[in-house]
Amino acid sequence: MIRFILLFSCCIGLYTTACKKMICGEGPMDRLTTIFKDDTFQLTGVAVSPQGRVFTNYSLGPSVYKDEIIDADGRVSAQAIYADENNYLWVVDPASLKMENSHKLVKINLATNAIERTYFFEGVAGAISYVSDVRVDNKLQVAYLTNSGEGGIIIVDLATGKAKQVLQDHYSTKSDPEYNLMIDGHELMKNGVPVKIHSDGIALTPDGDWLYYKPLTDDKLYRIRTGHLRSDTMSNTTLGEKVEDLGHFFPTDGMIFDAKGNLYLGDVRTNSIKRISPDLKVLNLITDERLIWPGSYSITEDGYLYISCSQMHKQSEYNNGVNKRTTPYAIYKLKVF
Repeated sequence: MIRFILLFSCCIGLYTTACKKMICGEGPMDRLTTIFKDDTFQLTGVAVSPQGRVFTNYSLGPSVYKDEIIDADGRVSAQAIYADENNYLWVVDPASLKMENSHKLVKINLATNAIERTYFFEGVAGAISYVSDVRVDNKLQVAYLTNSGEGGIIIVDLATGKAKQVLQDHYSTKSDPEYNLMIDGHELMKNGVPVKIHSDGIALTPDGDWLYYKPLTDDKLYRIRTGHLRSDTMSNTTLGEKVEDLGHFFPTDGMIFDAKGNLYLGDVRTNSIKRISPDLKVLNLITDERLIWPGSYSITEDGYLYISCSQMHKQSEYNNGVNKRTTPYAIYKLKVF
């Protein structure tokens, strides 16, 4: 049984009868436009294809839905989705929910709505790994993924399917043990222990030369040249020396670059979306109480940033068994250029 709801898609700006129920404009003075809302299930991701199809995923949905574009013989828990410039959708499966499945990356051709290839990480991602997010360089045929369960960066050769994991023991992929993530007036805890989520957010510069990444539960940001990551001769120790520490910013979940090299992130503590310029200057774009744990992003050529809000920190396991989430779970868009 596939225990997740993977996708919905509709055309941006196309107000069909079905889509009218999902798209809600808030008025000319409201900078956030609601694209999709769900009053029942907690969504986690968003991706917008070059044709304007909007996708979301539900990694922890208690209900079952099987879309025709998902393989019938595989069990998938969709943690993250990413739409590339070549009209492919990439689905990250972290092998969660005790479903006896394996970590995988699924490539879906959106022209045919068919799975084109599945990449597995046996021998690369282990039992406590949680493969969290992905970025794809189609020119070099490489995918980069974060492992937030134990820390690490996974690199996949998309032509051969060969994968490796690097920087598992490097401080840049580990959440700072001294950092206290304060949110809603208290430290984020689980079973009485501070929550530590390692390398999670990931973004690839427009030229593909740099990979930016960060642990979720601290405020540090790092980057490394992708050429170093792809090297088959560089040791982990030498590779770690190539990591650049960009300094302290804010705890964020996902992140994404625009074509000019501006990096967009959300501050999960303050319900804010921020932009970091190429020279590392921070601009607060919006603070809005509806942005409850902004976690995943997609950006379109017409200058809109799509934002999914999962309310992750309000789940019962982070609040002494009390579910503090409030519906609806939502996807918004924000004009950013």
